[in-house]
Amino acid sequence: MRPDFTKMDLIPAIVQDYKTKQVLMLAYVNEEAYDKMLELNETVFYSRSRNNLWHKGEESGHFQKIKGMYLDCDSDTLLIFVDQIGGSACHTGAYSCFFNEVQAFDDTNIFVELEKSISDRAINPVEKSYTNYLLNEGVDKIAKKVGEEAAETIIAAKNSDKSELIGEIGDLIYHVFVLMQNQGITLKEVENKLKERHKITGNKKQFNTRGDY
Repeated sequence: MRPDFTKMDLIPAIVQDYKTKQVLMLAYVNEEAYDKMLELNETVFYSRSRNNLWHKGEESGHFQKIKGMYLDCDSDTLLIFVDQIGGSACHTGAYSCFFNEVQAFDDTNIFVELEKSISDRAINPVEKSYTNYLLNEGVDKIAKKVGEEAAETIIAAKNSDKSELIGEIGDLIYHVFVLMQNQGITLKEVENKLKERHKITGNKKQFNTRGDY
């Protein structure tokens, strides 16, 4: 299946981060750029201002590795999911080209932000950071804290105190994320595992050896 370039020489391509699902940019693709993308498995566009092909990241090093590509119902618009290398899709250095706020809404994914924050602490340690303290102590200390927070979550549930339980669940999730960082496990890998266990074909769930939740 290919875009219908008989309708127009250039078709719009919406580029989206496959991890965060945030829209990064809008560019245009001609047939030559499309074929080049399939060859490289990286985004290649047609620059209307320069009238030539534009391999994204060729100059900046901020390449976009293609993770998935979809055509719309009329085969004249592309949706491309990418792994954004270098953290910047915009020529201004911004993560996304869409940063000029007209009318905002809160689309923050706190789990993605938590993962980013802990990962940043691992790369850029901060003095007196609790996260850095745990990461420096290693798996034994982190695992112990996960166990303690799990126990406190159980106690809060037994006490039937919803506010306390919510707080303890939050603490447990945070420490689990620190454990994931320590073990080199990403949120995406956990999401994929959950999806694998909950595959649905038609109206029938496909059970694995662990059964359904």
